[in-house]
This record gives sequence, structure tokens and C-alpha cells, in this order.
Amino acid sequence: MKRFGQTIKLKPECASEYIKHHKLVWPAVLRKIKECNISNYSIFFKDNNLFAYFEYEGYDFNGDMKKMADDEITQKWWDTVKPLMDPLETRQPGEFWADMEEIFHLD
Repeated sequence: MKRFGQTIKLKPECASEYIKHHKLVWPAVLRKIKECNISNYSIFFKDNNLFAYFEYEGYDFNGDMKKMADDEITQKWWDTVKPLMDPLETRQPGEFWADMEEIFHLD
């Protein structure tokens, strides 16, 4: 299992809409996340900043992420929520949410 932390900003005028959407995430999107071996997924909000945490339990992360990205319903979900976000300028090429480095963990 690999743990992931990611961060992104919300456009200030879009925070309430983003939160509203995440109170009613589409069931097909939730199923696809699980099918792609992601579990224990949380998104936290503070001052228009988002922090996401999830655990990946599969064996082919890139393949599973491609499977998710190729899913038509997931694409529609992303078309709904991506315009509400403002990616960090310091993110790596190819990232939307910026991956964070894990510097401490305690089980």
C-alpha cells in the first residue's frame, strides 16, 4: 500500500460549489475510484486550500490512473469540478493536483 497526499487551491468564488458537489459525489465516480484500487480517500478544506489523502493498494498505479481517466463518467465529473480549482504554480509537469512528499508517518 502506498499513501498519497496532494494539494490544490480552489478559486475563492467556487468553494461553496465545490463543497456542494462533494456532498453528493456521483455513485459511478465512487465505484471507479474503488475499481482503481484507491481507498481511504479524504479531501480536507481550509481557506480555499484542499488537501487530499488516499491509499493505493494496486500493482499498476499508472495503469489504474489511465483506467480512471478513460472512464466517460469520471471525465464528466472532472469537467464539473476542475473549473472550480486553481492548480499550484509549483506543481510538477503533468500534475493537476500537486503531489506532496510524505515526511512523517506513524502507525
